[in-house]
Amino acid sequence: MDALDGNVLAILMVSILLLLTSILSPVFAAEVSANTTSEVMMWKFLSMALAIGMCSLGAAYAVAQVSVAALASAAEKPEIFGRSLIFAGLAEGIAIYGLLIAFIIWITT
Repeated sequence: MDALDGNVLAILMVSILLLLTSILSPVFAAEVSANTTSEVMMWKFLSMALAIGMCSLGAAYAVAQVSVAALASAAEKPEIFGRSLIFAGLAEGIAIYGLLIAFIIWITT
């Protein structure tokens, strides 16, 4: 998969999350108590979508760059390939951090 394909996939995921946020925010806003307004809930869901989307974009770019470098180094020294997979796993952790931030935003209000 080319780096451009990963970026297109990440942009598609962000747009789907933003669409779901705009559709589902009134549904979830109706379940909240009277002291929080629907506008606060709208910003809450938008910030959750942005946290996940931006971290997914960053993770997609990082994994693409690390994977290219790992395969290039494995072509010269095959024994280094296993150690280079660790860096790809660290790059995927960026998306998990975005998910954790989204859960923190969800809990607080």
